[in-house]
Amino acid sequence: MKVNKILVTGSAGFIGYHLVQKLLESGDFEIVGLDVINDYYDVKLKHDRLRQHGVDAVGLNERDVVLSEKFPNYRFVKADLADYEFVVDFMLAERFDYVVNLAAQAGVRYSITNPRAYVHANVEGFLSILEGCRHSKVKHLIYASTSSVYGLNTTMPLSESMPTEHPISLYSATKKANELMAHTYSHLYSIPTTGLRFFTVYGPWGRPDMALFLFADAIITDKPLNIFNHGRMVRDFTYVQDIVESIFRLIKKPVELPVQWDAAIPELGKSSAPYQVFNIGNSNPVELIEYVEALEKAIGRTAKRNYMDIQPGDVPATHADSRALENYVGYRPRTSVEKGVELFVEWYLDYKGIYGK
Repeated sequence: MKVNKILVTGSAGFIGYHLVQKLLESGDFEIVGLDVINDYYDVKLKHDRLRQHGVDAVGLNERDVVLSEKFPNYRFVKADLADYEFVVDFMLAERFDYVVNLAAQAGVRYSITNPRAYVHANVEGFLSILEGCRHSKVKHLIYASTSSVYGLNTTMPLSESMPTEHPISLYSATKKANELMAHTYSHLYSIPTTGLRFFTVYGPWGRPDMALFLFADAIITDKPLNIFNHGRMVRDFTYVQDIVESIFRLIKKPVELPVQWDAAIPELGKSSAPYQVFNIGNSNPVELIEYVEALEKAIGRTAKRNYMDIQPGDVPATHADSRALENYVGYRPRTSVEKGVELFVEWYLDYKGIYGK
């Protein structure tokens, strides 16, 4: 039986790490992970994630490829997606069946001070992926978008039928650009593409610049915890394993043509091309202060709270209507915030070597 070959970009990142783990456990794929391992946050965490999969990437040069010491069906390549010639040639040589593009320059606030990094990684890098898919006839490209594309929308819950023409950060603008670029390639070259608008993903092995990691660090070290918008931020916190389960089920389910779509009354998020966009979230929003309280309970300590105004580029609320994806893949996120935070804290205390609360 033919083994499907899949490329996962951002494999040293948070969601990429968990997706690779899921793919390895399935035994159904030959997997190649790709990551540039930049220093947007502590590279030690990225290397530690890779080591869980038998990859020692310390000392690797860009364009180096190594085989996992634990899993014979997993290889890792250190590369910058914006290295156009290498990425396209590599994808053409490997002939992947499926591509999941999770590599990106993340972070809303960082995009305020480092805009060029976002165009480099998220626009130029995504073009490399699209061209690689075009020339190697990939069966399905799944790529990470973001709930931030909804920008100034205030009607909740947010659904794929709503406009996304008013982003309020360069990060979200580059992700909207990805959706437009994907549609163009789906239309011109019949590449099946699916964009996923992630809603505040959290869990073990998460990014240290995300709220949960920052809050846990502050509580453990007894430092003030900065709570923006005075705790009234509302987020659709979604546990990483729920995200990964949905992606896994989606891989072999590209959009099938013909699609019922009327160009005279164009439905957003769909097309006459093999293109679709889905929200992927828990559909159960909570205020940031509830998130903090769940963390305090799991750690067993009370935070020193420093309430602050909302930051430029941040949206005050997100709430996903994820019914379209749930119906499409037959799975609904099931991890409560309280349980998810508890699982994160168990991992965090172990990873940091903090035993006892």
